Amino acid sequence: MSFLAKTRQQWLANPGRDLLAGTVVALALIPEALAFAFIAGVDPAVTLYASFVIAMTIAFVGGRPAMISAATGAMSLLMGGLVR
Repeated sequence: MSFLAKTRQQWLANPGRDLLAGTVVALALIPEALAFAFIAGVDPAVTLYASFVIAMTIAFVGGRPAMISAATGAMSLLMGGLVR
């Protein structure tokens, strides 16, 4: 099996479930991004755009099973100041 065929099989194995999973994650990201905007004191549009850019980047570049690529990563920034 060629590289292109393997890649196509991995990426398009189950498009229905992938679309459903993507939709659920996108809908869950909206209130999370707005909450982080409120906590950090920034414009909510900034966090929504940032979440979208991060999600698209990870979708095309690829991620790892334990990698956090949503707005939750901003929590480490907030917790650093609180712990100090």
